[in-house]
Amino acid sequence: MKIISGILILITAFLSFKHGWEGLVIETNPAEPNLFTQFGIGKTGILLISLLSIAVGLMVLFPPTFFAGNLINAVMILSIMGLSLKTGNLKIALIEIPFLLMPLVMIYLGHPFKK
Repeated sequence: MKIISGILILITAFLSFKHGWEGLVIETNPAEPNLFTQFGIGKTGILLISLLSIAVGLMVLFPPTFFAGNLINAVMILSIMGLSLKTGNLKIALIEIPFLLMPLVMIYLGHPFKK
């Protein structure tokens, strides 16, 4: 179980850093803002979400902040799902389901280096 938990931590940290970085350099990728503007999120909101995503990537790496990082991650994913459903985009909401399950499974398994 510790191996599975460790793999999930690495995947979560990688995805959090990747999505956070993409949000910070969004001007170079013109396809990304369409999703955020569809949700009604401006540049300041994108910046805050990106910084929060990077913080989540760091938080899941350390046992004392592991639970809080996963909880924030689950709330962010649930928010994306809710905004997707609000705008009528069922496809994005369904795609996010496995990503919502990942932090919940990680909370259940716990951090592999927790004493």
